[in-house]
Amino acid sequence: MTTIRVVLVDDQALMRRAFRVIFDETDDIEVVGEAADGAAAVDVVHQTRPEVVLMDVRMPGTDGIEATRQILRPGNTAAGQDAPRVLILTTFDLDEYVYAALRAGASGFLLKDALAADLLAAVRTVAAGESVTAPSVTRRLIAHFVRHAPEAQARHAERLAVLTAREREVFALIARGRSNAEIAQELFLSGSTVSTHIGRILSKLDLRDRVQAVILGYECGLVPPL
Repeated sequence: MTTIRVVLVDDQALMRRAFRVIFDETDDIEVVGEAADGAAAVDVVHQTRPEVVLMDVRMPGTDGIEATRQILRPGNTAAGQDAPRVLILTTFDLDEYVYAALRAGASGFLLKDALAADLLAAVRTVAAGESVTAPSVTRRLIAHFVRHAPEAQARHAERLAVLTAREREVFALIARGRSNAEIAQELFLSGSTVSTHIGRILSKLDLRDRVQAVILGYECGLVPPL
């Protein structure tokens, strides 16, 4: 059995202890480090090389957004090929901090009052390379903040020029929260072809995952705000 190595980042010691208790009861998740602020988190991640980082966003000093940005920055010695997946911890699902963290490369977010089973499932999901935020919640969050930043459309729209016509169609459906199966059905493509297109889209646009694709879709104006 492969063990998922996790780092806990939260300025509240009691919160870190609560998460550790939950993980200590599992056979496949191990807490390998803790940090009380973003600056310490970057150091701990560099030292322990975890698969998943549970990151609070609102912390004194270096917050979780900047820490996420530093951990996932290309060329960062704490990241590189084995960059961890960052799972944001938040009190509110509609939070500008969460939006900024997702833009910085986080793989999703989880409410701090989530059930233990949901926390464990989220860690296992992001460790497997997937995103944990439900498309409907992601869209609501992103649409809310993009609506207040229309200048982002002009800044990002030109990035789509590198996509072929078919890739642009697939990208638009990703941005609308469609699954691979739904994209395949709508565009009359095979599942493997859709997966190939998605891989090329993420590579061409320098995106980590589908969450960042959804954000870019809104910022380019490809998907109208809700």
